[in-house]
Amino acid sequence: MKKSILYLLTLVLFYSCCPQDAPNTFKDSRDGKVYKTVTIGTQVWLAENLAYLPAVSAPSTGSQTDPHYYVYGYNGTDVTAAKATENYSTYGVLYNWPAAMTACPEGWHLPSDAEWTQLEEYLIANGHNYDGTTEGDKIAKSMASATRWSDCSDEGVPGNTDYPAYRNKSGFSALPGGSRTAENTFYAISAAVAWWSSTESNSTAWYRVLYFDEIDLYRNNYSSKDNGLSVRCMRD
Repeated sequence: MKKSILYLLTLVLFYSCCPQDAPNTFKDSRDGKVYKTVTIGTQVWLAENLAYLPAVSAPSTGSQTDPHYYVYGYNGTDVTAAKATENYSTYGVLYNWPAAMTACPEGWHLPSDAEWTQLEEYLIANGHNYDGTTEGDKIAKSMASATRWSDCSDEGVPGNTDYPAYRNKSGFSALPGGSRTAENTFYAISAAVAWWSSTESNSTAWYRVLYFDEIDLYRNNYSSKDNGLSVRCMRD
């Protein structure tokens, strides 16, 4: 009996002093930000873009070697002011590739190109193509949030409200947060979202894109490392 009482007291003390994450959430100890998470196959992803912002740059400032952090539409260097914007709270932070490589919290990492491919192949094989097929990449609608995308009448794309059962079916909840371009401008909010991978390709790195008017998760490597793209962390 004494042992049972002691055990219960230990549990009470542990959970009162050390609160645990709620189911399907993760709290970043660096800034207290709580993220939704989603399990897709054997992978656990943040279900939101990373919003860690230790510093902020204007879009006119960039580098392919030093970390830079951007908030879409914000042109200053004040972190508090950047965090007060609607774009920060909705879309998170845009990172150049050096910043993206170290941005994820402990226990999480920037996914490799192969891990992105694993996600894509799992969704295709498990009924997330908008037309129900299991061949070809038609998963954009299943990855995209049901709101904030530019309108498009093309069948099966994030910007069309057709096939409602497939809208964000995966729970990945992608929002079109745009990017910071190598031409020192912000571009394509509401039309696209791009995420870095950790895998280099020649002088740049592989990344993935969802467009409001395309049915697939697009893979490419032509974006310069000084571009500001979104980050989705994956659990180690």
